[in-house]
Amino acid sequence: MEFSRRDIILIVGLILVMIGLIPFMMPIYAVIIVIVLYVGIKIFVARRNQSIYNEIGPEGICMDCGGKISNGRCAICDEKEGSSQK
Repeated sequence: MEFSRRDIILIVGLILVMIGLIPFMMPIYAVIIVIVLYVGIKIFVARRNQSIYNEIGPEGICMDCGGKISNGRCAICDEKEGSSQK
């Protein structure tokens, strides 16, 4: 498992949340809550990234108009170029 910069920031933030929870509950409960939060955030981000990938596709989006690229071309930009040439 490889940690990126945002993973380290997430872990530091959750440790601070755990420190904030300790005065109000037993430390083991604070640790359990932080672990559940970490796993929940990681699952949410993975599902969100997968839904974006499914929506956009492997080729990505056009940087000019934001349309979906298929077969290496943007359908929206191709239509604009075709209508301006007529």
